Amino acid sequence: MSVVARTLACVDTTLQDPLVGQVLDGRYRVDARIAVGGMATVYRGLDTRLDRVLALKVMHPSLAADGSFVERFIREAKSVARLDHPNVVQVFDQGTDGSYVYLAMEYVSGCTLRDVLRERGALQPRAALDILEPVLAALGAAHRAGFVHRDMKPENVLIGDDGRVKVADFGLVRAVDTVTNTTGAVLGTVSYLAPEQIEQGTADPRVDVYACGVVLYEMLTGGKPHQGESPAQVLYQHLHEDVPAPSAAVPGLAYELDELVATATARNPEVRPHDAVALLARARETRAALGAEQLDAVPPQALSEDHDNADDRTSVIPRALTVPRPLPVNEDDESSAAEAAFHRTSRLETPPAPRRPARRPRRVLLTVVAAVLLVLGVGGGVWYINSGQFTKVPPLLAKTEAQARQRLDEAGLEVKDVKHAYSDTVARGTVISTDPEAGARIRSHDSVTLTVSDGPETVKVPALKGRPLGEAQGLLRKAGLEPGMVSRAFSEGIPKGSVISTDPGAGTERHAGSAIALVVSKGRPVDVPDVTGEDLDQARSDLQDAGLKVTVAPQQINSEYDKGQVAAQTPAGGGKAAEGDTVTLTLSKGPEMVEVPDVTGDSVDDAKRTLQEAGFKVDEDRGILGLFGDTVKKQSVEGGEQAPKGSKITITIR
Repeated sequence: MSVVARTLACVDTTLQDPLVGQVLDGRYRVDARIAVGGMATVYRGLDTRLDRVLALKVMHPSLAADGSFVERFIREAKSVARLDHPNVVQVFDQGTDGSYVYLAMEYVSGCTLRDVLRERGALQPRAALDILEPVLAALGAAHRAGFVHRDMKPENVLIGDDGRVKVADFGLVRAVDTVTNTTGAVLGTVSYLAPEQIEQGTADPRVDVYACGVVLYEMLTGGKPHQGESPAQVLYQHLHEDVPAPSAAVPGLAYELDELVATATARNPEVRPHDAVALLARARETRAALGAEQLDAVPPQALSEDHDNADDRTSVIPRALTVPRPLPVNEDDESSAAEAAFHRTSRLETPPAPRRPARRPRRVLLTVVAAVLLVLGVGGGVWYINSGQFTKVPPLLAKTEAQARQRLDEAGLEVKDVKHAYSDTVARGTVISTDPEAGARIRSHDSVTLTVSDGPETVKVPALKGRPLGEAQGLLRKAGLEPGMVSRAFSEGIPKGSVISTDPGAGTERHAGSAIALVVSKGRPVDVPDVTGEDLDQARSDLQDAGLKVTVAPQQINSEYDKGQVAAQTPAGGGKAAEGDTVTLTLSKGPEMVEVPDVTGDSVDDAKRTLQEAGFKVDEDRGILGLFGDTVKKQSVEGGEQAPKGSKITITIR
């Protein structure tokens, strides 16, 4: 379907949508429908308060009727709203208006990566990496914040008209099991599911890494790695077949790109980069290892017709992705320069020979041959001195030691030494780095030092129970761990200030540098007696008998209690405190005396209001004669006299 046809279809369905034209929560005006998905419909809207165009994602009524789903939807939306990253579609607000549950989100004017692939087929490696890297940056921010996307696919990668790349739909897929659905849309979704998602239902950052590897394959080749007529067939291939090398579909594609896809889509999650940050590092290393020709090679699957004109704005492809990039001249390639010089030197032109005796032509021929041989020898010597005796260190990151040795041998290089180092991002037994580094110019038959990963450095959490807090924190640092959050709890057996437990527990293995939470004892719990209203000496004695210390606040307050009695205590009576804790007592300076207003002759309602505003409680005495009366004939404390604030005044009604 053409872009125009899709637009007309969208306009037609928009006109039939009952939500278009409405205002949600008295703030968000729904202007047009953009897309319909399995969970929600997305509209273009306007924030009428801020005059800002935004996207409104409104849950389908069938899902909005499920209270547990709505609760998860709101919880996830709040979590994602905390992600502040330029490549993440921001969530501004969440709300409910009648039966509509919605999100107010950043509006990205442009298209999706699916639109790009539909129109372009396959992308040049440079364009694919230009899209992949900001996607991984967004996912990396989410992974480090504790979120997993779970539904990475080209439909969720938005490309703005200005070329900015943003990832949408963070955290909203946790509540829906799309695998059980058998629609065509789900067939597209299962194409990006990691084997452990299918087999075990688990989802950690590595499932997003797998999906990104599949998306990269699709950008490089124009097609999905696993094809099938049903979701079940695609799921089976995810479980039992590796993602093929992109170069099998795109001959001549750089093997570094094959390795990047293979690393990201390894069926064993332990072999994959542990999160998007690690994969982003691999992607940047891959870009650095590729030359301009490799990055800008046009795949045969690319659909070039009608897409070479950057001014054709009927295309959904943003202008930033349609501008052709010229190939830069590789002025640093000394072998090419030497070869060109050689060809220029070897094209000799000899002037026509004058008529000579018969033997002169042979002498001239011998002279020319000697000159050519001399030039060949000099040119070859120059080439050998400048380039022929040199080669480049091949990229070996993530190769096993055996694979690295083989690659170096093929490049005419030797292994000088093998070092080992811990790594949180590179799998155990694979190469972390080389010396000289990949791409460095090195003499043929020279040697290279390999650094091989021993995997993440792990240490055991030491036994800290009963240790004073300061000592426990020091032991954690000595073990290669970091003291984490400290919480406090009562303990019958652990002295105050000493460690009750750790999380994780003693003996658990953790990566070096991990934070360990500590629970510290507040001491043996005791019941705090209530001493309000008691004399100071009696209150002090009761608290000390309970194992508590006593201090008296320097200031006194007015209260219902007599002067010198305890008016308040902290902590309050009836609560818990640790043995040896201090209870602060505040003494009373007696009740505050207030002048009583005269309300005799007033109506009952007016009298009660006047007395209550003065700070008194009011009681009514109607008797038999006052059952139907409404006038105050008498009050228990005469007007103009002093009475304790908060005390009760009785009014007699007749």
